[in-house]
Amino acid sequence: MHERLLPPSPNWYCSRCSDTNAKGILGFGARNSIYLVQVTAASPIILGELSGHKERVSGFVFSPHHGEESFCASTSDDKTVKIWDIEKRVVVSEHNAHEHTITAVDWSPKEKTLVVTGDEKGVVMCFWHNSINVHSFMPQPRAIFCLTCSPHNENHVAIGYKDGLVAVIDISKKGAMIHRLRGHDDEIHALAWCPQPGEEGLYSRPEDGRAGGDAGVAGTEPGGGGGAAGAGCFLASGSKDQTVRIWSTDKGKGIMTFKLPFLKRRGAAVDPGVKERIWLTVHWPKGMPTHVVTSCFGGELVLWDLARSEKPKWTLLGASADSQNHNRIVFNLSSAVVEDTELLISTSMDREIKCWSLSTLECCWSLPTLGGFVYSLSSSPVASGLLAVGVGDNMIRVWNTITLHRKYDTKLFWQGIRSKVTALSWHPTKEAHLAFGTDDGKVGIYDVFSNKPPHSSSTYHKKTVYTIAWGPPVPPLSFGADKPSSSLYSCGGDGIIFQHDPWKLAADASNIDKLICDTNQIKHKLSPHTDFNWKPDGKVLAVGNEDGSIGVFAAPDLKQLCTIEQHHKIINTLRWHHAHSSSPDLHALLASGSSNAIIYVHNLHCAIESPGEQPVSITEAFRSLEGHTSKITGLDWSPHHDARLVTVCYDGTAQVWDVMKDEPLHNYRGHRGRLLCVQWSSVEPELVWTGGDDFTVHEWSVSKQEHTKPPKGKRAQQFKAKMKKKKKLTGKGGMRIEDNESPVGEVERGGGGEEEEKKEKKGMKIGSVTEETEAAPSSNGEGEEEEERGSISTTLTPGLPEWRRGSCSKAYTTVFTPERFHNGERDATPLRKEEKRKEKPESSLKRKKQRSLLPLSTSMDHRPRDDLLRDCVTLASYTHTRDEVVHCVPGSGEHIQLGLFSDRDALQRMLEEEERSHVEGGHYESMFNLRLWRGQEVEALKLATEKGELNDYLISVAPMAGFRVWFEAVEAYVKQLSRQDQHLKAATHLLSIGKFYDAVSLLKSHHFYREAIAMAKARLRPDDLVLVDLYMTWAEQLERDGHYTAGAKCYLAVGRDFDAAKIIGKKGDVASLRAAATLARVSGHLELSRSFSLRCAKDLAAAQDWRGAQEVLQHESLLGNRLLFSVNELLVRRLSQVGVVTWTPASTHDWSVPCAKDFLQAVEGVWQQEFDVSASSPHHLRRAQEELGKAENPPTTANVPLKQLLSQVALDVSLSMLSWLLGDGSTTLEHFLRAVVRGSEAANFTLMAETCVLLFPRGLDSLTLYPNTLDSSSDESSAVLRSLEAFICYQQLYRTWWAGAAHSPAVAIARDSDSLSEPPKKDLNILHEQDSENGTNGTNGSVGPNSAARGQEELCGVLLEVGRRVLSEPHAVLQASQPAIAEVQRRVTDLVQQHSRGQEAPPGSEETQHTCPISDQEPPSQQHTCLSSDQEPPSSQQHEGPSSGAECLPALIAAIAEHNKAVADMPEHVKKYPFPDVLECCIVILYLATPEHPTTEALRLLHKYGASLRPAWQRFI
Repeated sequence: MHERLLPPSPNWYCSRCSDTNAKGILGFGARNSIYLVQVTAASPIILGELSGHKERVSGFVFSPHHGEESFCASTSDDKTVKIWDIEKRVVVSEHNAHEHTITAVDWSPKEKTLVVTGDEKGVVMCFWHNSINVHSFMPQPRAIFCLTCSPHNENHVAIGYKDGLVAVIDISKKGAMIHRLRGHDDEIHALAWCPQPGEEGLYSRPEDGRAGGDAGVAGTEPGGGGGAAGAGCFLASGSKDQTVRIWSTDKGKGIMTFKLPFLKRRGAAVDPGVKERIWLTVHWPKGMPTHVVTSCFGGELVLWDLARSEKPKWTLLGASADSQNHNRIVFNLSSAVVEDTELLISTSMDREIKCWSLSTLECCWSLPTLGGFVYSLSSSPVASGLLAVGVGDNMIRVWNTITLHRKYDTKLFWQGIRSKVTALSWHPTKEAHLAFGTDDGKVGIYDVFSNKPPHSSSTYHKKTVYTIAWGPPVPPLSFGADKPSSSLYSCGGDGIIFQHDPWKLAADASNIDKLICDTNQIKHKLSPHTDFNWKPDGKVLAVGNEDGSIGVFAAPDLKQLCTIEQHHKIINTLRWHHAHSSSPDLHALLASGSSNAIIYVHNLHCAIESPGEQPVSITEAFRSLEGHTSKITGLDWSPHHDARLVTVCYDGTAQVWDVMKDEPLHNYRGHRGRLLCVQWSSVEPELVWTGGDDFTVHEWSVSKQEHTKPPKGKRAQQFKAKMKKKKKLTGKGGMRIEDNESPVGEVERGGGGEEEEKKEKKGMKIGSVTEETEAAPSSNGEGEEEEERGSISTTLTPGLPEWRRGSCSKAYTTVFTPERFHNGERDATPLRKEEKRKEKPESSLKRKKQRSLLPLSTSMDHRPRDDLLRDCVTLASYTHTRDEVVHCVPGSGEHIQLGLFSDRDALQRMLEEEERSHVEGGHYESMFNLRLWRGQEVEALKLATEKGELNDYLISVAPMAGFRVWFEAVEAYVKQLSRQDQHLKAATHLLSIGKFYDAVSLLKSHHFYREAIAMAKARLRPDDLVLVDLYMTWAEQLERDGHYTAGAKCYLAVGRDFDAAKIIGKKGDVASLRAAATLARVSGHLELSRSFSLRCAKDLAAAQDWRGAQEVLQHESLLGNRLLFSVNELLVRRLSQVGVVTWTPASTHDWSVPCAKDFLQAVEGVWQQEFDVSASSPHHLRRAQEELGKAENPPTTANVPLKQLLSQVALDVSLSMLSWLLGDGSTTLEHFLRAVVRGSEAANFTLMAETCVLLFPRGLDSLTLYPNTLDSSSDESSAVLRSLEAFICYQQLYRTWWAGAAHSPAVAIARDSDSLSEPPKKDLNILHEQDSENGTNGTNGSVGPNSAARGQEELCGVLLEVGRRVLSEPHAVLQASQPAIAEVQRRVTDLVQQHSRGQEAPPGSEETQHTCPISDQEPPSQQHTCLSSDQEPPSSQQHEGPSSGAECLPALIAAIAEHNKAVADMPEHVKKYPFPDVLECCIVILYLATPEHPTTEALRLLHKYGASLRPAWQRFI
């Protein structure tokens, strides 16, 4: 589906997470998917992805067997092993027998169906996927880092452990150890077998052999020797100890040891920590048995020549240029022979996949990958083809998309960026300047043609930067002679738009809100801004707000022109139409997307070109594009087409729209997540780029998509259900909450994010994951839920070979037992215990005896009686003859109990020992009591403060030590309570020491707004700034949380009535809008009340609640809309009688019941009786006309819903009635014409016909009232009248035809196929074919008019009127020219695309030979002439497609010029006003006419202009 794709980064810290097969297909694990790439020596081709794992892919390997290259195996942190068929993209087998994280995988080169895996606890499992048998054993209880199967012995597997041990085991002997190879001191990162059997051909010095022997082990398991001499092979290992070792499996020891060379890059300083951050991977190429490729410290790749005797034994890959090497550590290496060249593929922490030629040791190509959400895309307006990509991995990629040889030519920028790149914008004239915004609020400018760090603005946003753009400077930067040509603007999650001076980024940026408020005299608080967009000419700025409104301002003073109140949710994206369209009206199109899944397009031409004194409020869209099922996140206009728009959405699709036709064209569904940004190529008309939270950028062709609309069925429901599982974070201010989510891989272990690198630095590697890490839910960008784990039941597998059916041979079936969750955490408390606890008898609740404060001395009094008697003797002896008592110190040691009965010193000693005992036991309160008894109040309070053990009792006795001690104790207690989240209690204690404002601030800072307000309101004046600030802060918080009514009360409490009304209306439902309108009216904000009333009334009208709509519009300034709604109601009731309207209104007025009066008379009567509006009240009429004249009245398309279409017709009828009552006949007829034509433009012939009947019940006779009021000297007035007459005759012609041909099968087909569609020309062709079959010969025959119904005279009269009023040659010329121009333009486009394909094709190819020449020197062989009155247009054969090779571009361009000239020479009134299809009417006249009826004019027009309709009328010749 895509042309090119930037994939996610391969997962980090995996021993084998990428592999290539014999067909040159590379597979690598990225996040929880596997991506497939076709490898060639020239460039990579992304084939697609395999999705099925729930967590990070930790291993991937292809089947090495011939004929089975399409099979591969993958492992994941979800503890599953899956076998895939990459051709069918399906899982053919899997198992989940592992109980711990899988860290290693390999496919046996000797046995086709065997896949071996190892986990972090040392368990090795052999999986025969064709029989789904699993055999497990644990050779060593150590963490496995890597393993590899021998290519020479089907039973031998080499395993590398975390502690540096390399083991070779025999899986046929239940994992019996063959060799323990010791020599490495740290983790084994990779193992590789020599592709050639035997142990000959390598150079080994004696000292190397000794070193290897000493370092290696040297022994083998008893009875498990390595076999006969010469039967072994070499094994290479790479370790974190920075050494590569070559082992002999025949001798069971190491024979070579290589120390990694430290390579200092040219022009770069030595990084002292580079040796600590190392991953040493090893690869043994199949075609090079004496060479091993390894990674090095800084991402370099080194080729070791094992047969070389002299030093150095290594050669650096890509030594000709530093730019060829990776600049971070390399994780995986794999190779494949493609076109007789062995290519090496490497994946690295620098997020690039590189392809190397092992024959030249040079880099063939690099494939950039992405490590985060793609938040922003921006195409350079100056440097063609440069696409900037902002990613959540804290980096910017600049992709040259138009290079011929390197399809993925990118440049990386990371300096000065410390968080996600969320916004990008190129300078409009300086091709090297790229502005960026980040998640931490930073704004900066990069020079992409240099390697210098970016220039950063000194002004930061408090939250994420969502939009950044260049625009004309506004005050204060627009003052002075040295002002910049363009200013840099940024909008962040804090709701502020800053203007930065690009020449002085160190200076403070200015907030444009101040300029807006000063210029427009706005006193109320502005809604937080969420997006903005400058019109391409730099004259108008559109600003989207959090409440769903859009403000439009004129530069440079930002005078407000209008407000768009269409959306009811936060505005996510805004875009103006480009400035190089063919029609000037399109320049004022503004597209907007919000969280309500609808894209609105507004035509602001009138508001911009003819602004009023006060900004107008726009509530009707020019176009409403519906189809997406979730929030809109990005949109972009095609720079190659007029009114062609592409939008992206959280539903995971991108949609292309034809805005003028109001219809979807193409839908792209290649992403596997939410889409966040979109950019239409400025070079290729067919190409669009999209980025999303699946870590990818897709380039796709618009015309190649098989879908036309976003998904509505099962896929959309599944995607919506998956989105509901996302973990939401609470956003504040103007932030879009969904953008706060952590991208996958940036915080999960091994996902390739920055957090993973930090963990690696701390030593948190694979195999050393703690229990907390294992139990913690993985952070997943797709919002997957925490896995519920339970018990695993195992059953024995029958029918296995004897050696496989050991004590550990089992077929595993995992059964998950759900656990209970409480507040998002596992609740480990069994339910039965809770039930037992509830059933405890009352006796268990008896009051416990209070604990003694002197437990040591008390316990001494519970000894045996002899000891107690001895104490009495000792005490007496000490009292009378203390010198004679040896080793007796009352109050301490063995005689602590005597301290209570001796002197004071003994008591003090006893109490000190009791205190120490309480401290050791954690009984601080008892210790504090003892100190208080001893009179040490200060010491007791100080110790309690240090221990954090203050309580109410201690505070109550603190005054014993004095006021200052009590005051400090209360302050310390407040801090303690705050740490314990007892903020209410802390605030009360602050009041006790007179710190009232601190108490209020404490409650406010912890969001206890209600309590803080109650406290402040009870003590402060109503206008105190502290109280006002509390109300405002709480209102803002309530607004963010969606509690609009409570927030409105806060605003009302401080007199902010305007903001109160705005927040109530933010919800957008009828009840809220009505309440907001009433509140605004009561508080005196009449304009705001009018806006809410109108929105509410429109919602009620859409629900057909006409009574409710009129009740809401009880506002003096809404008289025009009341008249409009009355006309709409009357129109609906009248059309329901003839079947055009099929729904039942919710409520109607009595005056809308259809009566015998004509429709216009009924409208005039209702206006006069119900609204006191008539010709005698011209001031009311003018006010209503001015009000309705500002209403949005867009052109009609075929996709407009019938209710909306009727409201547009009602608006035209209302304006025509107002003009008629004011005596303006010309304007009256123009609006009547607009009302009639809407049905035709919407392809609803029935509505057009019934509208004609309602407005002109007596046909042409009804028009006799209006010519008297027209200006006879005006061509336009006459043209309007003639167009109206033509449409009346047009519908009468078809009514006569259908009434007189009720028994004709062909006509019945044409009439009954679609009762609501306009009769198309194809039906006339069908009619001709049907008549040919019935043997008709050019007359109507049996299809003639029904003489009993109308008579021949009536038919003749209709035909004469039609011939006189409809058969207009100027209109026929215009109508024939338009499709001719479109056809020539299509042929020019085909010719240009054919030429482009020929340029891209290799010389001599078939495409090159058939490419039409585009040369100015070749004379045109055939030119189309303009359709003048005496020339015939091109024949139908000329319109069928491109001509032969003789047709060339100059001829077609000349034809377009002549057609355009002919159209330009026509009178303006002919082009301005719509007219029925003249040629269509000619054919119907010929069909209905009898020999008595003249048909000369119809035949003449068809001969000259009807070449494309010849099959329908040629039989009449």
